[in-house]
Amino acid sequence: MSDDGIRLAKRVAETVPCSRAEAERYIAGGWVSVDGEVIDDPATRVAPEQRIELLPGATPVEPPPVTILLHKPAGLHGKAALDSLLPESLFQDGQGQRVLKRHLSKLTPAMPLEAMASGLVVFSQDWRVLRKLGEDGDRIEQEYVAEVSGAIVEDGLARLNAGGRPNAPIKASWQSEARLRFAGKGIVPGQIEALCAQVGLQVTALRRLRIGRLALSSLPLGQWRFLRDVERF
Repeated sequence: MSDDGIRLAKRVAETVPCSRAEAERYIAGGWVSVDGEVIDDPATRVAPEQRIELLPGATPVEPPPVTILLHKPAGLHGKAALDSLLPESLFQDGQGQRVLKRHLSKLTPAMPLEAMASGLVVFSQDWRVLRKLGEDGDRIEQEYVAEVSGAIVEDGLARLNAGGRPNAPIKASWQSEARLRFAGKGIVPGQIEALCAQVGLQVTALRRLRIGRLALSSLPLGQWRFLRDVERF
């Protein structure tokens, strides 16, 4: 691309032809190629001799906000988790949605997960999703598995099951000798580790499997995917 050329939006407006606003929407939607390469930044500058084309099916519509589901590795937190959302780490699950530069910007995390834990993490640009997981978060069930060490006290499982809030109890059950499953509403970072410590157990690994109706399923560790239109938390 040329640093001293013509602004891409202007070239598109002249080439289509269309208004400058429509040209910017074509570009932001990933519908414009320059010499065969898709460019989604309207401010990109191009040389007069470069070839500008619209892709088949192009529409001058503002791309909708996206929500991203990440299978976060343990130890990754905050900005590091956000920085792991790269086009090459998109899980190819048959959706066929193209990754635009704007998809990976202005993302807000929802329902945080502690740094030591792995599992399902949500980032969104959609205020409706953020409000749902924020204001209604205490009414959305989460599911975790915890690897534990130590010897549980005699009434430990009953105490774990009484560990939630009165109107949002936590259900705890053994999956194996060293693995516990937890399901409950309003679970916050650090809560499961604290509950386990009260009954003589130390959490050595923690993974969030599900938020509401959305589960990790086959999403590989370290990869992400877009929330589908038909999916709801």
